[in-house]
Amino acid sequence: MNAIDVHAHYGTHNPRGRTGLATELRSATIEQVRERAQAAGICLTVVSPLRAFHPYGGTVIKANRDACAKAEQYDDIRFWTVIDPRREETFRQAEELLQHPRCRGVKIHPVNHEFEIRDRGEDIFAFAAERRAIVMTHSGCPGSFPEDFIPFAERHPQATLILAHLGNSADGNLARHVYALQLTDSTNVYVDTSSIQSMTSRLIEWAVAQVGAQRLLFGTDSPLYFAASQKARVEFAEMAEADRRAILYDNAARLLGETSVATRAEAATPEVHRV
Repeated sequence: MNAIDVHAHYGTHNPRGRTGLATELRSATIEQVRERAQAAGICLTVVSPLRAFHPYGGTVIKANRDACAKAEQYDDIRFWTVIDPRREETFRQAEELLQHPRCRGVKIHPVNHEFEIRDRGEDIFAFAAERRAIVMTHSGCPGSFPEDFIPFAERHPQATLILAHLGNSADGNLARHVYALQLTDSTNVYVDTSSIQSMTSRLIEWAVAQVGAQRLLFGTDSPLYFAASQKARVEFAEMAEADRRAILYDNAARLLGETSVATRAEAATPEVHRV
């Protein structure tokens, strides 16, 4: 089953400048990320560069330029332009990059850029709404709990919100993302599966039962997690095939305007992989 990964990265994962085995294992080049995606039947991957967030705070401007270049280099890569709302120049850069045909929206990370969405959300969402842009955000930590974003999404319906990391919560509450979706009648709010918590038995199935498959998007957080495992969790989920397909491909294809990408990927797949 083809998939679109709305939440991936590339580069070196070294939060707060840490090094060691964890950094080595969770880091990958864009080529490695692509190879893992292709092996798992992921035909399109939307990335943000880890260097935009690490070392803590990142080098956002240079990282965004690099992500744009990578997307221009590879047909199966799209990118999020990262905004650090403490830095006005990242808004100006996003203004430009949102016009790029392979940019799919804005990525924010309240934890790594050390802000609370309650304090900065109005600026971010007003910017996105004016440009009818998608806002992809890390969520699940203090200052960025999923429910904290809902008032901004409701005030700015021209923007679309993707809350990352289904089940992720600093207090261990697996239901926070689903609860956030239930708080609003807006159709411009989605949740992606890019969390190790998505491996929890029946969490994805429970989320579908509560809010429907149309509100969920597939994400891997690659290379932090193994893309094939994240995809298998959805592909073998205990639900109707139409719901699995919606999460893995259909919802993202519609949202990102990539409705023909699976056809192109199928045509380009070497015969050796058709087993």
